Amino acid sequence: MPRVFLITGCSTGFGYHLVNTVLANNDICVATARKPDSLSFDQKLIKSSNFLALPLDVLDNASIDAAFAKTIEKFGRVDVVVNNAGYGLSGPFEELEENMMRKQMEVNFWGLTAVTRKAMEVMREQKPSGGLIQQVTSIGGQRGVPLFSIYCASKHAVEGFTEAIAQEVKPEWNIKFTCVEPGGFRTDWAGRSMEFAKERHPAYDHLDAKVAMNKRNGTQAGEPSKGAKAMYDLAVLKDPPLRVVIGTDAYKGIMTKLGAEKENYSKYEKISNSTDVDGYQA
Repeated sequence: MPRVFLITGCSTGFGYHLVNTVLANNDICVATARKPDSLSFDQKLIKSSNFLALPLDVLDNASIDAAFAKTIEKFGRVDVVVNNAGYGLSGPFEELEENMMRKQMEVNFWGLTAVTRKAMEVMREQKPSGGLIQQVTSIGGQRGVPLFSIYCASKHAVEGFTEAIAQEVKPEWNIKFTCVEPGGFRTDWAGRSMEFAKERHPAYDHLDAKVAMNKRNGTQAGEPSKGAKAMYDLAVLKDPPLRVVIGTDAYKGIMTKLGAEKENYSKYEKISNSTDVDGYQA
């Protein structure tokens, strides 16, 4: 049986390529965006029986509910939800205005949790129950990256949230979760989709986010269509992992961090284990 995918943020980047990948593999795709009329995919792959484009704003619960309702009305169930909608906010922390930081968290974290809540409800109650919720986070959800403090905070929040709820669901519900942690890919993320601080801070003349991102945009290692294929391959696994990096830079980065973290925690083992109540037995 073909799987039914519902993907957020499909106008460009991973979302766009993932829609084409899903359809090319003879699965069903519900592509969502705030303005679905702007969506355009490989027309050779699209049939009325395998595709639906719907409006979905992750900050609007009514639009989330409506998108899931229309998906179920047409296809009967939802097997994979990919939380791909999001964007990058770049600049030294002291340059970022509070409203910009709150918007970043609203979209990247709170919007994702709203879609996740609805997906869990649908997957728990459908017959047979189950499905996969795939969170598109970032290598920045596992390590801090300069000029991306709030972006990294939003992705760290998604990682911790997802790891926690994965332990809350009953095994018989058969709901799985995966955090996909991309490195640098040649999408619009570092280009027109990125938001920057409006004013420079004189203390940070040694850092220029716009210059850094303009240099990086288009030079990243990752090919978006290959990233989308990796996301699809992970989504159709019988037992998908809780988290996985995609991209050679992300893999190198996470392995370096894991080694450094082990060294750090081991170094302070004595202090860490010195705080129990006398005589305490675990």
